[in-house]
Amino acid sequence: MNINKAVVKEYEKKSLKEIANAPVDALQGVSAGDAELLKKAFNVKTVKDLAKLKYVKWAQSIVALADTED
Repeated sequence: MNINKAVVKEYEKKSLKEIANAPVDALQGVSAGDAELLKKAFNVKTVKDLAKLKYVKWAQSIVALADTED
């Protein structure tokens, strides 16, 4: 899987497990300032924390269901 466009250069050669445990600013487009705000607001420190955040899961579920709504 090529995830080079999803992560910053420093993490391009890392394993998925390493990326999951990396700080959220390892993701393209997430700045150190954004990471600090996520930490303060939701105690999100890693990519895994972000993925497991209930608000992210709720939003994904709503969007997926909205696509099937009549």
